[in-house]
Amino acid sequence: MLNKINHLGVAVTSIEEALPFYRDTLGMNFAGIEEVPSQLVKVAFLSIGESKIELLEPTSPESPVAKFLEKNGPGVHHVAYGVKDIEATIARLVAGGTRMIDTTPRNGAHGARIAFLHPKSSNGVLTELCEAHDDCH
Repeated sequence: MLNKINHLGVAVTSIEEALPFYRDTLGMNFAGIEEVPSQLVKVAFLSIGESKIELLEPTSPESPVAKFLEKNGPGVHHVAYGVKDIEATIARLVAGGTRMIDTTPRNGAHGARIAFLHPKSSNGVLTELCEAHDDCH
């Protein structure tokens, strides 16, 4: 069902302020910044080996990331898993009783199709399913 941990999403108040730590201090490869209007966020992807970090900056106070920052401050927001068939994965999870935020996939960064599991079904961790021709970037 899942084929790898695709990325860790990290909520930040400012990509511009957070980026130098990941890119310069830690030496991660910076892959660019993209705005995802449907999610009310701006994202920056960084990679190290096969692993990725997605910095998430809210573009609106209504963004779920803005609400996360208000409640928790900056930090790990979600874990994203790569999947080959997101519809089949969602169906299997729902059939097994998993509570989903998204029962149908939506568009995410880099043209990926994504869906989130409710944290109450995943031991308090916001979990993202991510399907793309290249497993979400």
